Amino acid sequence: MTEEKKKRAVVTSFKPPRSSEWKPLQPEKDNGGSEKEARQNQDELHNVLLSSLQMQHLVVLAGSGCSMGAGGPSMLDLWNEVVGTNPSDKVKSVIDTVRYDITHKNIEALLSRIEASLALNSNEDLSKFLRNSKQNILKKCSGFLADEEKLEAHKTFVHRLSRRRVRDQRLKIFTTNYDLCFESAAGALGIVVIDGFSFSYPRRFDPRFFDQDIVRRPRNGSESATYLEGVFLLYKLHGSVNWAHKGNGNVVQEASPEPDEACLIYPAAGKYQQSFRQPHLELIAQYMASVREPNTCIIVTGFGFNDDHLSEPLISAVTSNPHLRLIVADPSAKEKLVDGNEYWKHLGELNAQGEDVWLISADFNQFAQLIPDLRSLSPADALVKAIRGVARTE
Repeated sequence: MTEEKKKRAVVTSFKPPRSSEWKPLQPEKDNGGSEKEARQNQDELHNVLLSSLQMQHLVVLAGSGCSMGAGGPSMLDLWNEVVGTNPSDKVKSVIDTVRYDITHKNIEALLSRIEASLALNSNEDLSKFLRNSKQNILKKCSGFLADEEKLEAHKTFVHRLSRRRVRDQRLKIFTTNYDLCFESAAGALGIVVIDGFSFSYPRRFDPRFFDQDIVRRPRNGSESATYLEGVFLLYKLHGSVNWAHKGNGNVVQEASPEPDEACLIYPAAGKYQQSFRQPHLELIAQYMASVREPNTCIIVTGFGFNDDHLSEPLISAVTSNPHLRLIVADPSAKEKLVDGNEYWKHLGELNAQGEDVWLISADFNQFAQLIPDLRSLSPADALVKAIRGVARTE
């Protein structure tokens, strides 16, 4: 990355509803931006995020962009892992069999073409390539978490969002990622994650566990039990690197499941149909219900709106749920509003129309730092902040 790109990368901004301009969070001296204006913008976004985190329901949709900051693979990385930067003759033969243009380095399109071909005719070479591809993807998505320091952004994100009032609903994180970033971050912080699996070994999936919670029992009978702080719910919509199918709908957690047993929705066009099989069906149902709850804030980060089965219900909820706030953080948000897919264009239209849609130009690491710490603002601090806000307006 050049120095100029690095300079641009740190200048985050946001676009409130009905605003025609993006508001910078750092002074843009080249455009005549002042430090006072930047501080006012920072305060505005801080107050919006602070009020959002205190809404009754808080939902997060996290995509691959969250893991890439911790060293996770991009779609191009998966292509290089499966096909190689310099494909062998054997790989080229497989690709030629399904008549795929190798210059288009789209792993999702390639695997979709292979799956479609195998659905019509069996082919040993294609089957072997597909199995090896899944094995390599499984390995690539699970082998980058050796260093806990890579998870600083995840730890900040989980720590700040999960510090909600216990009377509010638990934080819900829906993620399309296979990796264990959120689980590892929670483990490092000593936070309990309810992920739909039993607490006994082997850990078996049962959606009824999502309806359970953790309380702190009193030491004597004169006190009542209280909810444990920091607990959050995690829904892995496309499966996980440590989930294994054991037949008869039985899904357990294993350290290194075989590719044929791995409970993953691999990157291919068929992932839409796969999402309506168990356990993915249950997780999708939870997602559909969550985006339609009243008094809800949905935070989208690291998600490119390329999955129709997740993007469509979200956009629909914005237009049909009058008590919904949507916050989308993406480092390329400005560009995607102009030349992105139909969902990005729709987001831009909703934002311009005045719907409660806030757009933030920031990657996952930057956004994690923008999230207010709910316990850092005491009543005295809040009073001082309010007085300063009045003084600025006079």
